[in-house]
Amino acid sequence: MSRPPISAVVTTFNNAATLRACLDSLVWCEEIVLLDSDSTDATRTIAAGFGARIVVEPFKGYGPQKQSAIDKATHDWILLLDADESLAPDARPAIERELAAPRADGYRLPRHEWLFWRWPHPATRPNWQLRLFRRSRGRMNAVPVHAAPEVDGTVVDLDAPFRHYGEPDLATRVDKVNRYSTGLVDHKRGKRVRFVALRLLLYPPFAFLRLYVGKRYFLNGWAGYFAARTQAFYAFLKYAKVLEAARRDPVR
Repeated sequence: MSRPPISAVVTTFNNAATLRACLDSLVWCEEIVLLDSDSTDATRTIAAGFGARIVVEPFKGYGPQKQSAIDKATHDWILLLDADESLAPDARPAIERELAAPRADGYRLPRHEWLFWRWPHPATRPNWQLRLFRRSRGRMNAVPVHAAPEVDGTVVDLDAPFRHYGEPDLATRVDKVNRYSTGLVDHKRGKRVRFVALRLLLYPPFAFLRLYVGKRYFLNGWAGYFAARTQAFYAFLKYAKVLEAARRDPVR
């Protein structure tokens, strides 16, 4: 059975280190749309080598930038990846079989996270994310930093795994956590956050246990412990910065 054409969509900024693996996993798609935020490294040269349709625009924010890239796609079915992600070898046949007779308007795919110096143990639970969807039924939401597509229709899980080449060391991870938590605080500026002190006390240990035990990161040795602990630190920073700003700004 034939399937409908797919537009692979990627946004970039100085992603030469990981982009080749990303695009190599997408070459079977009918179209690759790459929206670049004026990279100064070899990002666009690499993309050109894969025949991607390259557009350059200033960065407008995580969600708006991805939506702009999606809007430039030719086909209705969108396969959305970040430049530091790539499909696993068995993802393509799973996607093609599914789209030959689609059961849904969007599909969550399992994402396996790089843990500092290793890939996770096979029994570690992946993060399921909506990455394959009909453009006519889906749009990026307005969530800051962690913007994601949302679909007006049926969404199901599809076992078509992809990999995320995350931070290579603790310093890079902590820097990202610091930037992202500040971005969330800036988004909430002037808005009241309910029970922020209670969240500050309770959510960080919950975030640690959810990863370390719930998603079985304990199977990954020290790498799993580091990942769970830094996730808990991220949860702490989010609410600590909100509480700090509230103490300095009574309006909040």
